Amino acid sequence: MAKLFRAAIMGPPGSGKGTICKRIAQSFDLQYLSSGHYLRESIAANTEAGVLVRSYVERSMMVPDHVMTRLMLPRLEQLIGQSWLLDGFPRTLSQARALNSLCQLDLVISLNIPYETLRERLSDRWVHAASGRVYNMGFNPPQVKGKDDVSGEALIQHDDDKPEALLSRLRYYKDVAKPVMDLYKSQGILHAVSGTETDRIWPYINSLLSAKMHMQPSDAFQTQTPP
Repeated sequence: MAKLFRAAIMGPPGSGKGTICKRIAQSFDLQYLSSGHYLRESIAANTEAGVLVRSYVERSMMVPDHVMTRLMLPRLEQLIGQSWLLDGFPRTLSQARALNSLCQLDLVISLNIPYETLRERLSDRWVHAASGRVYNMGFNPPQVKGKDDVSGEALIQHDDDKPEALLSRLRYYKDVAKPVMDLYKSQGILHAVSGTETDRIWPYINSLLSAKMHMQPSDAFQTQTPP
């Protein structure tokens, strides 16, 4: 790839960021960088950053900005000459500013998914805690109910994926994400895509990436809604 391309995807819990990121990475030959993967990896390796991360995760607390940037920025510095797609970072304005000090993003995609769709997805979502593999009982169930396909270990449902916790999670996401989206909107790189199904959203994201990676002029902020 002649020109480096760096992108990030944003969206509330249950919006399907991971699924879409994997499609983008495969279709456009971008490295998929998941903050969740790096968090789990740092904990398993018992690194200095991992010890800090564990202290928050074990108390079900959000990992603070200074810990996230300490974890993510060195990884991104190692990939300074490569193209990639970020999932889960930056989440806050502080993290976005820290990332800007290292490199400039070319595109940020924001997923706008209706509340009812998020509620349905999360109520059916089960996770393999050690690897982060996610299953959905509606459209991506495990081969054996309640068991991870790879390890055979038990799946869990996070308390914050349950309907009673979803509203507070969405309020938190909107409060934290708005300043980040405002920043990227001001830079002319934010594109929002609305819809309820990943397969219907995908053609718009595919077209957007195709245009951007062929260095077409940047459009103003827009919201695209599948018919």
